[in-house]
Amino acid sequence: MNKKLTIQDAAHAGRTGAAPASPPVHLPGLLTFEAAARHLNFARAAAELGVTPTAVSRTIKTLEAQLKVRLFNRTTRSVSLTEAGSSLNSRMAPALALIRNSVSEALLATDQPSGTVRVNSSYVAYRMLIEPHVEAFLAKFPLIHVEISLDNLLGDIVSAGFDLGIRMGKKVQNDMVAMQLGAEQKRIVVAAPDYFQDRKEPTTIDDLLHHNCIRQRYSVGGRWYEWKFDSEGQTVQIDVQGRLLFDEMRSVVDAAVQGLGIGFVLEEFAKQELASGQLRQILKRHSGMDDAFHLYYPHRKYMPGKLRAFVDFMLNANKT
Repeated sequence: MNKKLTIQDAAHAGRTGAAPASPPVHLPGLLTFEAAARHLNFARAAAELGVTPTAVSRTIKTLEAQLKVRLFNRTTRSVSLTEAGSSLNSRMAPALALIRNSVSEALLATDQPSGTVRVNSSYVAYRMLIEPHVEAFLAKFPLIHVEISLDNLLGDIVSAGFDLGIRMGKKVQNDMVAMQLGAEQKRIVVAAPDYFQDRKEPTTIDDLLHHNCIRQRYSVGGRWYEWKFDSEGQTVQIDVQGRLLFDEMRSVVDAAVQGLGIGFVLEEFAKQELASGQLRQILKRHSGMDDAFHLYYPHRKYMPGKLRAFVDFMLNANKT
């Protein structure tokens, strides 16, 4: 016997005694809710969706009226999810992500991926590995926008709304994928020629203890970069001293160019200053090796087309 499944409207359900149908909710309203829940800021959600904050607020009010439940607590200073809003978002966000990923995959299949790729990177990694190839990437993928945020904080890229991050090393959370971007990095000792006008140039690693060395932290309040050298098959570490310290390597290079001290920086990052003569390498027999930079992004069954395009392009552009 054939069985036929029918979907009744609310009026019919009421007449037959069946459970009332769910209230009608349009997908644009759910997309607006998800963006507002992710940003907890109507203005930022509006910017992402390409509408006005007033339109976002109006859509949220309509959605709350349809569901007959408050989704956000609003004050003049902040927006937060209610218990109902948090529950709806936790169940709905993965489904919307799957829809977006499916659309991106379909676009990739036609060689026309689109959307915005949000990248979080240190400035050093961006300048060395991404910036030289941005123009070519944008030319090849005209439907993709790239949004880049530069910092050294090593934060949670997912909760911050980024598609991928770029950092040195491959230690990432269990739900992340890490892929090496470029070669291992060589660190060298550099100084401006003017720095040695009234000083004797160091000829050994220990001589650095008598110089003003420009130190660097990994991030604000983070640990120091260690001055480690490969010397005759052994690793030698020295605790240098200096009056200047930064949390960004570009500031170390700039200070060294000004003759304010000796820096210990990535050779590739300082290649322009070395080529121009603003800096020169000292202690050439001694250098240090750092790990390579890595792209990392959330492990997903379906990788968005825009992200796959960006990752594949940058990995290929930085092949060693």
